[in-house]
Amino acid sequence: MKPSTSKLLITQGRLIDAGGERSADVRIADGVVTEVGVGLLSGDGEQVLDAAGMVVCPGFVDLHVHLREPGREEAETIETGSRGAALGGFTAIVAMPNTDPTQDCVGVVEFVRQQGERAGLCEVLPSGSITIGRKGETLTPFAELAAAGVRLFTDDGNGVQDPQLMRRAYEYASDLGVTMAQHCEVERLTEGAVMHEGSCCSHLGLPGWPSLAEELMVHRDIELVRLTGAPAHFLHLSTAGSVELVRKAKADGLAVTAEATPHHISLTDELLTSYSALYKVTPPLRTMDDILAIREGLRDGTIDAIATDHAPHVSESKELPLDQAPPGMLGLETALGVSIAHLDMPLVDIVAALSWKPAEIAGVADRHGRPIEVGEPANLTMFDPAQEWEVVPGQLASKSCNTPFVGVALTGRVKHTIFNGEVVVLDGVAQK
Repeated sequence: MKPSTSKLLITQGRLIDAGGERSADVRIADGVVTEVGVGLLSGDGEQVLDAAGMVVCPGFVDLHVHLREPGREEAETIETGSRGAALGGFTAIVAMPNTDPTQDCVGVVEFVRQQGERAGLCEVLPSGSITIGRKGETLTPFAELAAAGVRLFTDDGNGVQDPQLMRRAYEYASDLGVTMAQHCEVERLTEGAVMHEGSCCSHLGLPGWPSLAEELMVHRDIELVRLTGAPAHFLHLSTAGSVELVRKAKADGLAVTAEATPHHISLTDELLTSYSALYKVTPPLRTMDDILAIREGLRDGTIDAIATDHAPHVSESKELPLDQAPPGMLGLETALGVSIAHLDMPLVDIVAALSWKPAEIAGVADRHGRPIEVGEPANLTMFDPAQEWEVVPGQLASKSCNTPFVGVALTGRVKHTIFNGEVVVLDGVAQK
């Protein structure tokens, strides 16, 4: 996409980037930052955005988004998902490959990328599946997909069960400079599972999903990283044991990164006592002890990124009985508000987990998560860190409405999003 020719001046902002915090004005032209200083005066034809009381930071990057297109456009399209992303402050999102057809070949990957470019609201980064059709049997053509720009490979929705096949995947990844992003689930331990295996599940009489199912695969892949030297990224970690495994792996100097979702830092398995499928997700909501461990993992850097696992579903499917309803919940527009409300962390660290840290993992740190300095790409987010708000049903950008955060107090709301130098969200309203 060509950079915008718009001219912008952001005034009185609280700038937060990897270099820290400062107060300054920011001038933007031709898609890049052209001046940073105090007391800058507006010029002819410049649009002025008053950032008093707001944070101005590098745009957020979401490592984990289900856009459903191609194949399930009734739940979401790349355009509607991109709009939700922009409203949530994201200037880049990684599209998961569990589409129909799967993102296991260059043709589908290019379709997803081009649809994102047509929407023009954020950069859509297609991931590639690790195996053909996500069936866990045959590796995809990694070299071809890497040449087409794919940097993250995952069978998300399923973990690769065959350890020998996964070893080969890591060996290829090491040669190609790409990253395997693992959905950690030993499926023999989760057959028929509806929710976290614990006291709540026993009380409800529902089949449980043990923490061990996640932790065994985290352990396996850490050892494969140790063997091959290839990097691994762990998707949506949810248990205290997983956090500790990753902490020890990082202490050993292994090339591992990890993400956690807003719902795994805020919602417990006890919400399933309502039997509402809005709270059914993969991996399942866990206990407060797990939530506290995830929060601590984000605080101490064990967990690198906050990623939404945005998973839209049509209303009819979420109204099915709990054991039949699909897992997943919306997350793009509420990620910031949930994170600030539930994380006892310096704001700069929350922004890091939403911006430059995931940008590095996604392989787009050359254009997203950049310092706010002269000559840098103008992919920026502006938000009010103190605004308290609640989700209004039906007013989210998604085609679906399966959010668990209706009626939940959130803190921090995106006001403006600038993508490639263009204001794509103005005063909380998408401009496309």
